[in-house]
This record gives sequence, C-alpha cells and structure tokens, in this order.
Amino acid sequence: MNKVDTSFLHKDQFGQDFLWGVSTAAFQIEGAHDADGKGSSIWDVFTSQKGKIKNGHHALTACDFYNSYQNDIDLINELNIPNFRFSISWPRIMPTGTHPVNQGGIDYYNKIIDSLLASGIEPWITLYHWDLPHDLEVKGGWTNRESVSWFSEYVAVCAQYFGDRVKNWMVINEPSVFTGAGYFLGIHAPGKKGITNYLKAMHHVTLATAAGAKKLRNLIPDANIGTTFSCTHIEPFSQSPKDIEAAKRVDTLLNRTFIEPILGLGYPQADLPVLKKLNNYILEDDLNNLAFEFDFIGLQCYTREVVKSSLLIPYIGAELISAEKRNVIATDMGWEVYPPALYHVLKKFNSYNIKKIIITENGAAFPDILKNGKVYDIKRTHYIQDHLEQILKAKKDGYNVDGYFVWSLTDNFEWAEGYNARFGLIHVDFDTQQRTIKHSGLWFRDFLS
Repeated sequence: MNKVDTSFLHKDQFGQDFLWGVSTAAFQIEGAHDADGKGSSIWDVFTSQKGKIKNGHHALTACDFYNSYQNDIDLINELNIPNFRFSISWPRIMPTGTHPVNQGGIDYYNKIIDSLLASGIEPWITLYHWDLPHDLEVKGGWTNRESVSWFSEYVAVCAQYFGDRVKNWMVINEPSVFTGAGYFLGIHAPGKKGITNYLKAMHHVTLATAAGAKKLRNLIPDANIGTTFSCTHIEPFSQSPKDIEAAKRVDTLLNRTFIEPILGLGYPQADLPVLKKLNNYILEDDLNNLAFEFDFIGLQCYTREVVKSSLLIPYIGAELISAEKRNVIATDMGWEVYPPALYHVLKKFNSYNIKKIIITENGAAFPDILKNGKVYDIKRTHYIQDHLEQILKAKKDGYNVDGYFVWSLTDNFEWAEGYNARFGLIHVDFDTQQRTIKHSGLWFRDFLS
C-alpha cells in the first residue's frame, strides 16, 4: 500500500472545538457475563449456540474490561484521548430488562464514570449497543411494541444514576445493523428472520430512539443528546438505469430509513416500496412521536458499497458486489478501503437539517503481528490518516463535522466474527489479557499531544 503523505496533518487544522475520542461497546469488551447480578443478554444466548460465531468464540471474558477498566482508562490517558465512548449493558443495570434495578451494575458504571472524570477524560455513554436483556427477547424483543416502554424505563434509570456527572449521551447504536442482521437475516442476535420481524423491530426501535431521547431531555435538561447511524457510501456498478435505481434503493435502506423519521421527514416509502408494509404497524400519532431534535448525530462510516441490480434479491432487487470480486484493497472484514466514502457521507448528511455531526466510529480490522513487544500496524495507521484527510477536505468545502472517534480502543469481541477481526489501537492477547499499544495508537497519541 503506497504511503500517502500525511506529514502535514495536525490536530489544530480541525479547530479548537473539534472532539477527539475512541469508541467501545459493553458486550464486546466487558466479559464478566454473570458477575454481580448481571442478567443474560440476547448476545449471551446467541454466542452460546453452536455455529453462530466464527471458531466458536464467545464473550464470557472478552477483554475483561469489567475487571481491568482502570488499566484501560490509564491507557486512554496515556494516548492523550480526551473523550471515551462506552456503552452501558442494559442487563447489568436491569437483569430482567425492567425493574428491579441491580445495584451491582450501578456501582460498576459509577466507578468507570468517576475514574474517567478523575483522569480528565469526558465520558460519552451509549445507552443501547445491541445487548437486549434476554428476558425481554422472550417477550418478543424489539418486535414487541412494549419495547418502547421498556427502553424508556431503562433510560430513566441511567439518567437518574449517572446524569449528575455524564453530559454526553448517545441513545441507540446503528439501528439499521442490529435490526437488519438480528431480525431479518438472523446472522446476529437474536437470530430472527423475515420481513415481518424486521419491519416491526425497525419501527419500534425508531420510536424508542425518540422516546429515550425525550426521557433524557426531561431528566437531564442540559445534556448533550445524540444517537448514531451506520452510513455507507453507495455507488452503482454501472451507469445502466437498472443499476442506478438499485443503488438508490440500497442507499434508501442503509442511509435514509432510520434517520429521516427522526428528522421529522417520515419513512422514505416512495424510494423503497417495501417500507409501505410499515403502515401495518404505524398507529395514530406514531409519526409525530418518531421525531426528536437531537443536539448531534453520530455517523459511523467504514467503507463504500457497489451495487448491481438483481431480480433474485427480494424486497430490494439489488446485490452488493464484494471488494474481493472487484479486486480492490480490503480489510479483514472484507470491506473495501475507500477513504473518500467518508467525504461523500459527510456531504450527503450535510444536506439534512442536522445541528452537529460527529464521526462516532471509523476504523479498520487488519491482521496484526505482535513481534518483540511491538505491533507495527502500518495499514491501520494509514487508514486513520487517510480518513482524517477526508474530514479536513469536507471541512474545507464547508461541510459540518465536529468530531472523530476511532473504533476501537482495544481489540475486542467482534460479534459474529469473534476475535478474528482486530480493530484496536491497542493489541490484546486474549489468553493473557496483555495490552500492547500498536503503531496506530502511538501515532494517534503523538497526533493528539
């Protein structure tokens, strides 16, 4: 991979108020799956089923962040990272998903928040990063309309216990991914399939996003409230009208379906007719209750997708042409390395009326080799540098972008990929839990100093 000259990159170019951070998720790092009263989540159940996770991996211990959080917070400090995004495990706080509250879970997150603040690191809480309490899944999970009330109740508990010290909140992480993979394709927890499950989950999650945000606003009036969306730059495989139309449908599904109702625009049914089936589940006043004026929107962008028309794919009539088939450079996830995707996504979302945009996840999984106590992950370093270049370009062209959070702090449990895909700035030996800062982490440290 040819080196792009990034010697001119300096954090001051991004402005004094630009936010720098790193992101994580509870299930992917904490381990301690049943410690101190924690209940079971859909991911605990899913990972225990044979054949669901690559190599039979599980997250019973993961990175053991539950026990080694102080060490990892010290590393965040060492890397000069001023903002730490982490998620709260709903079943750790409310083991059955609803009351009663588990004091052990409250105590644990209080320790993390207090430790971060003592280290001068700003906590950014994600309330839902995919680990629904299993007891709620038994009742239908996100396909049950009651999920909106369950979630609001959980948000109120978090606001009550943590709102005195935590100012920055993200309501729900990447709804298009966990509803699509978990309730339509069945490749993520809870492993449900089918259009009916998907559409119900989609609508209830969108309602819950607004309901959770309103609950936060009510209980912590001065909070900085956002939510995050997975975004992908979409291009047609050819300039044929069929491929262009297919790309438009995929773009509607991946980039518009979840954010537009939140912005008060309703679901984009005209551009993706299958969404008209949502009308079976939309009750009176729902469309008004979907909208909320967020203080910021988090965008999570990793790659682009190239789309071809296909009559064989139901509901969307399109297929993604893989990076491998196109013979382009890709990460361990099979995602094309295409930094301009980030610029295009910022340009696209700047066309909406959004107060603030923060890139809340961006990063890459590459095979890392620990040799003589060092990990020389030059590809990941280049990936981050090249994406920062695209942010600078977007800023120069007048597009609003207010922060950048790297995914992720440490290598972790990467959902269905298990421990095979490493995204961390810090290498983890999962046998010993030994941490080693990679070249990318050292570069980021120096860049932020």
